[in-house]
Amino acid sequence: MTIDTTTAGAPTTGGAGGADDELARVPAILRQAQTAHDEWSALPLERRAELLRAIADGLDEAAGTLIPIAERETGLTTARLTGELTRTTFQVRLFARVVERGEFLGLRVDHADADWPMGAPRPDLRRILVPMGPVLVFAAGNFPFAFSVVGGDTASALAAGSAVVLKAHPGHPELSRATLDVVAASVDAAGGPANLLQGLFSQEAGVAALTAREIKASAFTGSIRGGRALFDIAQSRPEPIPFYGELGSTNPVFVLPEAAGARADSIAEGFLASVTGSQGQLCTKPGVLFVPTGSPVLAAVAGASSTGPARLLDPRIEANYLNRLESLRERADVSVLWDDDASLATPPSPSVLRTTIDAVLADPETLVAETFGPTSLVVEYTDVADLTRVARGLEGQLTSTVVGDEGDTAAAGPLVQELTQHAGRVLWNMWPTGVSVTYAQTHGGPYPATTAPGSTSVGTTAIERFLRPVTYQNLPDALLPEALRRGNPLGLPRTVDGVREA
Repeated sequence: MTIDTTTAGAPTTGGAGGADDELARVPAILRQAQTAHDEWSALPLERRAELLRAIADGLDEAAGTLIPIAERETGLTTARLTGELTRTTFQVRLFARVVERGEFLGLRVDHADADWPMGAPRPDLRRILVPMGPVLVFAAGNFPFAFSVVGGDTASALAAGSAVVLKAHPGHPELSRATLDVVAASVDAAGGPANLLQGLFSQEAGVAALTAREIKASAFTGSIRGGRALFDIAQSRPEPIPFYGELGSTNPVFVLPEAAGARADSIAEGFLASVTGSQGQLCTKPGVLFVPTGSPVLAAVAGASSTGPARLLDPRIEANYLNRLESLRERADVSVLWDDDASLATPPSPSVLRTTIDAVLADPETLVAETFGPTSLVVEYTDVADLTRVARGLEGQLTSTVVGDEGDTAAAGPLVQELTQHAGRVLWNMWPTGVSVTYAQTHGGPYPATTAPGSTSVGTTAIERFLRPVTYQNLPDALLPEALRRGNPLGLPRTVDGVREA
């Protein structure tokens, strides 16, 4: 079976020996992953953190090799890739800190209680989160470092104690191989397990791994079509497994009247910067901007200088983008607000289209749908109440943004309440591009933003995706994990009889 696992359907390529040879090697790769997992998950937390830092150090030291490869394969700028690699290694080190602290283990101890008021004695119960098993990660194309080989999915799975098998993205195969080599050398030099992170390069091998019994969870960043197909495979296995897919988002922005009148120029500037950054190839790009009819924001956008043409990630993404843009421009209820002569060229310049809220309410599935690339749709409205109507009909989103001033607060209340039902992150007076890697972050949302709305793929709680709870009842200390033993010998945070201990 061949499944499109890329952002826009780019073809995949096999490894050095070809797709057939790689497919034949999948069983051996998975056996090696299981062996690595057994060793990795048994390491003390301090040792696991030490090896994560060794991976981060190795990537930083290899920047002079990796960044030029990434620039050549993706067309992204050196500055963008340098910042992305910094984000990637920061993320790995942040997870190392989380591992050391041990809070992610969710330790809970309930001592035996003969007088437990439920009507029967309570036994001694001790709960811990343990790694599920080897994890299969499908890399993204638009972030060749931060959502690829050692991106958030891989980093969080490793932090959880899982070995990882990576399905590399076809848009940057040379970079993927080079990054895998850096990780292997870094782990080996630090005395870590062999085969902790292994790569696959063909679609066939990736799908075969997804169906294999050794794989206990999977993560994906890419298109709705590809992600849904893989999700269905993961759920139809004899042993279904969790599949954490980030699939698509339009990230609507709602500009309220007072802000539109007072800050038109700054709103337009921030909007265009968010739309055109990385040529609009970001999952958090604001794809729809709602503004009051006749708002000065419209004139400010229309009068902006073009940023000029720039290459997209690969030819298939570019072709799909241009087809989608042309189909929107051909609609009678859509007009062009901002573009230049190269907006439909190869490579394209950014553009912004314009429509009305009546058109959106009549055909939301077409107009409020993700366009992966450097364009967005500005929607004019006359009644603030219509914004809540639009929000009520939204599919799941990674982000939703409200731009307002003090006088807009009352009108914003019902809108924010509605957006909370549809988005993983709700913003006020900030742009959704730029996802901070931190403790309280949520990069997720209801379907089709993700296949698992209770999870996040960015931030420290991403580690929870690859853990499952186990409770030990009435076991002697010698048979318990050290973190659950009496006296708390590791000094880790635990909840004891319902009370949080330091």
